[in-house]
Amino acid sequence: MAMTLRLTPDDEHALALLAEADGVSKQEATVRAIHEAASRRLRQDKIRTLSAGARERYADLLARLGK
Repeated sequence: MAMTLRLTPDDEHALALLAEADGVSKQEATVRAIHEAASRRLRQDKIRTLSAGARERYADLLARLGK
């Protein structure tokens, strides 16, 4: 599915710089940026979930350490 990406001139310039720095096309730079952002978001969500579980599991210990 082909999509049109509308960028401001500043965004277009930033994308061109990113693509040049990585030695890839603007298309490839865009795809890489999307994948990196998705991966980062998924890692953050997983860390939040694991952290919440650990805080619940060790709530008594954490309470004792806080005193």
